[in-house]
Amino acid sequence: MIFLILLFIVLPIAELYVIIQIGDLIGIWPTIALLFLDSILGAVLLRSQGRAAWRRFQEALGTARVPAKEVYDGAAIIFGGALLMTPGFITDIFGFALLIPPMRAALRKLLLAIARRVGPTRSVFFLYDRRPSGWRQPGGTPPPGSRNPSPGPPPRQSGRDYDFDGSAREIPTDGPELDPGKDG
Repeated sequence: MIFLILLFIVLPIAELYVIIQIGDLIGIWPTIALLFLDSILGAVLLRSQGRAAWRRFQEALGTARVPAKEVYDGAAIIFGGALLMTPGFITDIFGFALLIPPMRAALRKLLLAIARRVGPTRSVFFLYDRRPSGWRQPGGTPPPGSRNPSPGPPPRQSGRDYDFDGSAREIPTDGPELDPGKDG
């Protein structure tokens, strides 16, 4: 709720204040031209950085590597380009920061550190807890913040790093089922 108030009320008021101050300093027409030029620059940077991120994404898939970094870069580039195309100087600062690769890498490291510190069950990236209600940690103790402290079934232990169930039957290679002369 506070984020939405900041985004839709405080940010536009701050943007208007900065635009008016810059307009008083350099004049109205240079201010409008500057806002127009940074929108065009944002579109050009979005296109070039987006292509480079797409190429790295394709290379990661080609080498059978999970493209986590490339997906983050693509999202940051799209968000940065959108901020640059939005009229205003405050959003332009954040937009340029997301389009500059070293700044993007620093922000990625910061977000990863925050996500690790917050943890997966309280992270902003998880809207709800998807674990079954009887989930237990391997030692049998409930996880911190667990919603259901009642004991559940122990976790399934397996010596394999894969898990599947199935059945098989042997198909005879000779016999009446495979005789091409018979209708079956």
